Amino acid sequence: MKILLTGATGYIGKRLLPVLLDKGHVVVCCVRDKQRFDTSKYSQDQLEVVELDFLKPDTLNAIPKDIDAAYYLIHSMSAAGDDFEELEKKSAQNFRDRLRQTDVQQVIYLGGIVNSKELSKHLRSRKQVEDILASPSYALTTLRAGIIVGSGSASFEIIRDLVEKLPVMIAPKWLNTRTQPIAIRNVIEFLSGVLGREETYNKTYDIGGPQVLTYREMLLKFAEVRNLKRTIITVPVMTPRLSSYWLYFVTSTSYQLAVNLVNSMKVEVVCDENNLDKLLEIALIPYEKAIRMAFDKVEQQEVLSSWTDAQSSNLLAEGISNLIEVPTYGCFKDERSRHVEDEQHILDRVWSIGGKTGWYYGNWLWEVRGFLDKLVGGVGLRRGRKSNTEITAGDSLDFWRVLYADKEEKRLLLYAEMKLPGEAWLEFRIAGNTLYQVATFRPLGVWGRLYWYALLPFHAFIFKGMIDKITEKPESTT
Repeated sequence: MKILLTGATGYIGKRLLPVLLDKGHVVVCCVRDKQRFDTSKYSQDQLEVVELDFLKPDTLNAIPKDIDAAYYLIHSMSAAGDDFEELEKKSAQNFRDRLRQTDVQQVIYLGGIVNSKELSKHLRSRKQVEDILASPSYALTTLRAGIIVGSGSASFEIIRDLVEKLPVMIAPKWLNTRTQPIAIRNVIEFLSGVLGREETYNKTYDIGGPQVLTYREMLLKFAEVRNLKRTIITVPVMTPRLSSYWLYFVTSTSYQLAVNLVNSMKVEVVCDENNLDKLLEIALIPYEKAIRMAFDKVEQQEVLSSWTDAQSSNLLAEGISNLIEVPTYGCFKDERSRHVEDEQHILDRVWSIGGKTGWYYGNWLWEVRGFLDKLVGGVGLRRGRKSNTEITAGDSLDFWRVLYADKEEKRLLLYAEMKLPGEAWLEFRIAGNTLYQVATFRPLGVWGRLYWYALLPFHAFIFKGMIDKITEKPESTT
């Protein structure tokens, strides 16, 4: 089959793609920026990549007419501002209208469970998209999921942050809300399993794991799996705004995502019974096992995708290619270089920067900068990185976004997603046995210039220390 895959650079799409390819399908991946999409590990005979934006109907002619099925895996819950409902509505409408002009027989949509009369804004938007996608031109199969548990998922990382950082939690009363978490492996099995199954056409299924748990129970079971003793005290006075700030400052989530998650967590999300797991012969994975499987992936450096793969900067929405050419006019720069003898060793150190490794020098200052960024609504330093050793364009790396990463070319280019009165780039490049480290800042107005001069002493301290640490000779082992 020839399959259209939207959301190919997102958390679900990146995991579904190799499964579809392994089953012999030809997959057409829809992306907004081809440079964010690494296709080197896939069979090129089965893969086609088209660059388009579902908010721009004139770009959708790139979708081939001869597709047999399509996955709709687009959502805007992390979008800045309160207009994500309208964005999702327009995107779904444009997708539906374009697909009516193709040969598609089935559309598969992953939405959210909606079994409450009082839906959150997020769940209401998911239902609206489901209604829009229904069309007599093709069969719609809808899968509705709640909390998805897997390495790199927003839910997993938030629960992990809470449990591992807080021995005692003063938590809002919505922790007593019931939900039905599902392992990411089961989600992928359901998504791939309904493909081409005519008995699932024009039907809606709730998908969940075998247990109904409260969020409190999920946290405590997570702690039990990790051999941690945790105490949770729920209080009735924590407002949704306070709850959102609580999640935002304790975990790696963005504030906008925290708001939408809190609003959704107040609504009970439990599956209506169906026989889809039996029809597709899927063994549902218990919550505790899903956690262990997620940590196996983390420890083996096999995290295929992360919720932070989604773009968080409005400037990045136009594509990475617009930012790869680092500007020179009207910019401030901190340029440093060091001679290196073992280029491969230095390259490996550069490729390991950030996350658990840290920034080699003055890590506490980087942490302070991340905390200050959180205070003003930025992404902070807690996003970390997906892998400790591998980097690809489009990855998040603490409060940076990877614009370019090529080990053969020996160049790594990062773009700052922290809150700044301007734009910032950080580049590492090796040429002629020399490591070049360049920090570039393009200020926005007077405040941008004042910001640069105020931090100049710290920059001299941090950037000099960083390149010295990166290039110091490894201790010999005898």
